[in-house]
Amino acid sequence: MPGNDRGAWWGWLAGRFPGRIGSLVSPGRWKSPVSFAPYACDNGAFVGFDAEAFVGMLAKARKHSPPLWVVVPDSVGNRDETLRLWNEWRPRLDGWTLAMAVQDGMTTTDVPVEADAVFVGGTTAWKWKSVRGWCADFPRVHVGRVNTERHLWMAHEAGAESCDGTGWMRDVQEELPGLIRYLEQSSNGGRPQMTMDAILSSPNDRLHGREGSEAE
Repeated sequence: MPGNDRGAWWGWLAGRFPGRIGSLVSPGRWKSPVSFAPYACDNGAFVGFDAEAFVGMLAKARKHSPPLWVVVPDSVGNRDETLRLWNEWRPRLDGWTLAMAVQDGMTTTDVPVEADAVFVGGTTAWKWKSVRGWCADFPRVHVGRVNTERHLWMAHEAGAESCDGTGWMRDVQEELPGLIRYLEQSSNGGRPQMTMDAILSSPNDRLHGREGSEAE
């Protein structure tokens, strides 16, 4: 999900690789969803959470097809504050498919039963150290801030359902070729990625369907 980008390159990729490209929408940067590609709603915490903009984004989303999930407000790298924010915001988000952004120091026992998906956030080092554990313990895992070909494959081979990154279209000569190679190889090679259609057809209650151990 190239973050906040639905330009010409995004459209070309979505057409060339059906079901493989979506978009992650952030508060204050709303773009109406398109019928041929799924989307998800971020909360903008990485650049600074704005409650009014977040609520406004969801009001717009209600007029369209539902997103894959909405990331409940969190605090980057802060376990305790993220848990507090979950308890504050979850009752206000009834009716949405909810993703919890896990942070440094969290384990599988910190993920509430009401969560439909796990969004692996946190600091960069912690995220890549722990991602395999989250994917092993939960069936719906998204990895945030994935902006290189190497990291795409790391998320893919860990078993992540999806990932996002804002850097792919920023310098198309540098990073875009890596994204195209990844899409070509993972679509046609021996390491297929689950398509968005398969994701949407999976029941949300599978999230807590596995016995979990501490994510390391």
